[in-house]
Formats: sequence, structure tokens, C-alpha cells
Amino acid sequence: MATTPFLGEFVGTLILILLGDGVVATVLLKRSKGEASGWMVITAGWAFAVMAGVFASTACGSKDAFLNPAVTLGFAVSSGDYSKLGPYIAAQMLGAIVGATLVWLHFLPHWKETADPSLKLAVFCTAPAIRSAVANLISEIIGTFVLVFIVGAIFSKAVNGIAPGLGPYLVGCLVWAIGLSLGGTTGYAINPARDLGPRIAHAVLPIAGKGASDWSYAIVPVLGPLVGGGLAGMFLRAIAK
Repeated sequence: MATTPFLGEFVGTLILILLGDGVVATVLLKRSKGEASGWMVITAGWAFAVMAGVFASTACGSKDAFLNPAVTLGFAVSSGDYSKLGPYIAAQMLGAIVGATLVWLHFLPHWKETADPSLKLAVFCTAPAIRSAVANLISEIIGTFVLVFIVGAIFSKAVNGIAPGLGPYLVGCLVWAIGLSLGGTTGYAINPARDLGPRIAHAVLPIAGKGASDWSYAIVPVLGPLVGGGLAGMFLRAIAK
């Protein structure tokens, strides 16, 4: 099979969601050996998921390994090249849906054991600690701005290059930092595909005892990251001049 950027973004995002939603399932679902292990485990798991996803994406053909429509948009704004926006976002969304489906299959006996529908939904997508549309949107904008700006800084000419292969580890550490410092408000989606793709999977999969997919909130973890990514792209473009 020939590797392509589309395949790379698809596979990388699939791995990101499989491991990221997987760690949430491990912590939240009943009779998991990792049940109730807490926020540190979730943030660390997502950091490692990003690292693994970037490596997988690169190996399968995407030199960018964005795995995130907000990052894709941010770098399109920064570079002025929007040609990758449509194909990459399509690949990322498909990868997120497939990754979430694999999480459902992997934890198949545990859905029935878990009585609370909100815990099942939390495996797939984010929800705010305090529901306030404006505050939640601001949180997602700030978190995603930090993500896109610091990723841009890591790979910028000003940093004067990093050792080959080090980038995925640094990006994983960045996502860990965002989760630890900024993630407590909304669950730090900071990625429209990460939230919307699994939310779609939750809506259509025959998950035992599931509730609603909370579509009234779904716009926040899509719009907020896109705004934050776009603003970060504008800032990167401005300081590069």
C-alpha cells in the first residue's frame, strides 16, 4: 500500500483517538483495572496518544502529522496555503470516527457494567465542568491558541531546528502541559475532530445504556479550537515577517 498524506492523517488521528479515548474509558468505565485512577492518568494518556499518533501519521505518509483541523487551519493561515485544509480535515474526521469505534469494541463488556450514561459519553467527547457557553468557548480558544502557537514555535527557524524524531515527544509534552494547566474547565478538546468525530460515533453506535450525545454543547469544542487555531496562525504569520 502506498503511503499518502491523506492516509497519514487518517491513521494518525485514528491512533490518537484510540489511545486518547481509550485512557478515558480505562479511568471511567466500571470494572476496568484502571477505574478511578484520575486526571493525571487521563492527561498523561492523551499526551502519549498524541506522540503515538504523530509517529503513525508520519510513517503512513503525512510529513505534517497535524491530526487536528485547528492545527491544519492554523498552519494554513500562517503559510497562506489552504490546499491541504479540505483533504486533511476529511481524513482527520474519518480517523476520529474509526478510532472511537475501536474504543467501543475494545471495551465492549464494560458499557453494560457502567450505569451512568454521562460517563459513557465522556469517553467519547468533552463536557464543561461549569456549563457557560462564553466561558467554555474562551477556554477552548486559549488552549488551542497555546497548542498551535507552541507547535509553530517548536518547529520555527528561530528555534534553529530540533533533533530528528524529537518533535513528537515535544508535542506530546505540550499537550500534557495544556491538559494539566488548562484542561480542567472544558476537558481540553483543542481539536474539532477529536470531539466531533467520537461524538458522531457515540450517536450512531449501539452502546449499551447510552444517553444523549449532548449536541447542544457540540459547537463549543468545534468553534473554539478553530478560532484559537486561526488566531495562532495569524500571530505566527505576523512574527515571521
